[in-house]
Amino acid sequence: MELPDGSLLPVSNGEQWCNSWKHPNEDPDRSTSPSVLRSCAMTWKEGLLNRKRPFVGRCCHSCTPQSWEQLFNPSIPSLGLRNVIYINETNTRQRGWLARRLSYVLFVTERDVHKDMFTRNVVDNVLNSSRVESTISKVAAESEAPVSQPVSKVKQKARAVLQEMVANVSPPFIRLTGWVLLRLFNGFFWSIQIHKGQLEMVKKAAAERKLPMIFLPVHKSHIDYLLITLILFCHNIKAPHIAAGNNLSIPILSTVIRKLGGFFIRRRMEETADGKKDILYRSLLHTYTEELLRQQQFLEVFLEGTRSRSGKPFPPRAGMLSIVVDTLLTGAIGDVLVVPVGISYDRIIEGNYNSEQLGKPKQNESWWGIACGVFRMLRKNYGCVRVDFNQPFSLKEYLDTQRSRHVPPPVSLENALMPYIISAQADGQFDEQEEEAMDREVPDELFRRHVINSLAKHVLFTANKSSAIMSTHIVACLLLYRHRQGVVLTKLVEDFFNMKEEILSRDFDLGFSGDSEDVVMRALHLLEKCINVTGSANRNGEFTIAACQTVPALFELNFYSNGLFHVYIPDAIIACSILSLQRDLITESPHQPRDCSSLLLSQERLIHKAAGLSHFLTNEVAVAPPCQTIYQVLNDAVTRLIQCGVLYVAEEDQEEMNSSPTEEPWPKKFSEPLSWRSDEEDEDSDFGEEQRDRYVKVSLAAEHQEFFIFLQRLLSPVLEAYSGAAVFVHGLSQPMPESDFTLRLFKYLLTRTERGVAAYGESATHYLVKNTVKTFKELGVLKERRENRVSVLELSSTFQPQANRNKLLQYILSFTLL
Repeated sequence: MELPDGSLLPVSNGEQWCNSWKHPNEDPDRSTSPSVLRSCAMTWKEGLLNRKRPFVGRCCHSCTPQSWEQLFNPSIPSLGLRNVIYINETNTRQRGWLARRLSYVLFVTERDVHKDMFTRNVVDNVLNSSRVESTISKVAAESEAPVSQPVSKVKQKARAVLQEMVANVSPPFIRLTGWVLLRLFNGFFWSIQIHKGQLEMVKKAAAERKLPMIFLPVHKSHIDYLLITLILFCHNIKAPHIAAGNNLSIPILSTVIRKLGGFFIRRRMEETADGKKDILYRSLLHTYTEELLRQQQFLEVFLEGTRSRSGKPFPPRAGMLSIVVDTLLTGAIGDVLVVPVGISYDRIIEGNYNSEQLGKPKQNESWWGIACGVFRMLRKNYGCVRVDFNQPFSLKEYLDTQRSRHVPPPVSLENALMPYIISAQADGQFDEQEEEAMDREVPDELFRRHVINSLAKHVLFTANKSSAIMSTHIVACLLLYRHRQGVVLTKLVEDFFNMKEEILSRDFDLGFSGDSEDVVMRALHLLEKCINVTGSANRNGEFTIAACQTVPALFELNFYSNGLFHVYIPDAIIACSILSLQRDLITESPHQPRDCSSLLLSQERLIHKAAGLSHFLTNEVAVAPPCQTIYQVLNDAVTRLIQCGVLYVAEEDQEEMNSSPTEEPWPKKFSEPLSWRSDEEDEDSDFGEEQRDRYVKVSLAAEHQEFFIFLQRLLSPVLEAYSGAAVFVHGLSQPMPESDFTLRLFKYLLTRTERGVAAYGESATHYLVKNTVKTFKELGVLKERRENRVSVLELSSTFQPQANRNKLLQYILSFTLL
């Protein structure tokens, strides 16, 4: 990276090797070979952090208590990390000069490609199953042809569809691909780190439990499935059969994917060309999946269905997962082990998704696109990768646990929030609505769907939580939301160090280690197209680093910053809710001092306010897993902010507050089902009424105010997108196709960004626009109807009056930092 005067970005404690990767083409004497880069990565790996790393990836103690105790022992966390792509003679059975030269070849030939990963008679077994035969007869009978199709013709069609779907695993090809990937990944990754303790649990489960296993990773890049297969292959664990989208079914590539264990499924299975459900295809997919599980094959399924374009997980699509659950419920298999997988990249090989975030359609996969992508990858370095395998848990145990619980039907966003937004009812209505929901009986089919949906959300939440935080995530977040106007290097390094310590204290792991300045320099190099360096570098390195204010740069930095969005989201929601509650108190009590810092805030009222915001942002982020209430998580966030000094308990002022004639006490206590007390807590503990009724204040210390504003800024782009959409619906005078509405809303937000009206340019990303439309439909702002198979949107009757649209806008703006 060069400064404006042409000099190199200075580095202390490792300047020589940092310069070697920053400018590989300027000096031929500077080595950029994989061995040099690997040694750098190993230096970071061996560097000591100020605190012990947390061990991430344990399964849920509440939902799967027996699985929590199995496969784990106290020595597991101490096994440490390993770089998968670093292979030498010690990883083989041979020694000597020749072994060192052929270490990669020897390593892959010594791996155990399990014979039991190859299916037996799968096509015939599927076609001869009772489910498929019944479906074939039904399709033949219901044919719209003048004469019903003969069963043999439908069965022939079914065989052709199935043969296009199934995998065809090849042991020699797996070994060859393993060698190619090890060599290739060494070319553009410094390291691919895994935790040996996590792999030990997976390996033990595969060897001892003798059950099919399903890996459920987050989906961030096209190489996710290659990474998982490579890691399992390197550790002598049976490679999984991978559910791949049929968009990858192109000549030659489809053969390669099948030989590696991939099987193709349609990306959209709802309807056929004539608008009817393709029951034959559904039956074949269901039976094929069931046959794989019956033969104890491992599966790999991406619940999101597609790669995340935002850096945050997409809402799960539980189609394939529902097949696995139904297979278990029908008794076709005894049990399945579920393994959530977290994946984190310093920089994804796709570079960014800016073209799609700018509203351009996704390019279809092709050989030309793949060739260009590989060529582009070989010319760059993408830093480090971290893959976290979570503790396997029993699906049967999870389902049994859910049966023993009284699962209420979900409360719609419209029923939860509309009374508060329109009628200004008390926030306590959330309790009453959920209490009423718990009293209603849930039909079996609705219960099944709810359990499958909860399982998918739980798995995705767990996989995302276990994903390591990378250096680029922290640097991008600091440049966007703490130092948006620029920062000198020494201050950036200091804040980087403080943030990584904060992340570790919250029991999230990091995908890097080593000296903070060196790691920051590496992250700045990887993000160099998104940042500006200004000023002259003196001996102390005092030059300014700032985020580029162009739309593509802001979009890309936002993508990487979202990698740690889930770390701070409960605290950010509390911070924004404090802002809203302070404004409410000033509005309700004109005699209150206008200085918000002196206001006493009821913790109960604050958490109810935050719960409303959490409901409103349900399409943006998961605040809590399904087995926890939002109130528990938000109370923990308040406690955490008190412990770090951002908030403090105003116990001495509480009596005065309660007796004040200008402020009515919050009248409603939490209902028992929504209490944040854990079921396992001692009923005699002093975590009780006095803690629920306490009042808090915001600290005025400069460092606490800085952190408080940082938390509010994290949510500002999201809230700005929603407030912009609320302004936009003021002009919706007539029905409009949803595609047109989304496009016009996107252009409106993008125009505000380009003209400098929007404070946060990243608020105009296309994924945010789609989320606002989805939220407004669920909230009841927009009403959807179908016309000629086209979705048409119009304002609902509730929001026809302009006053109600203004109330919606004011509700969103109340949480926004002005």
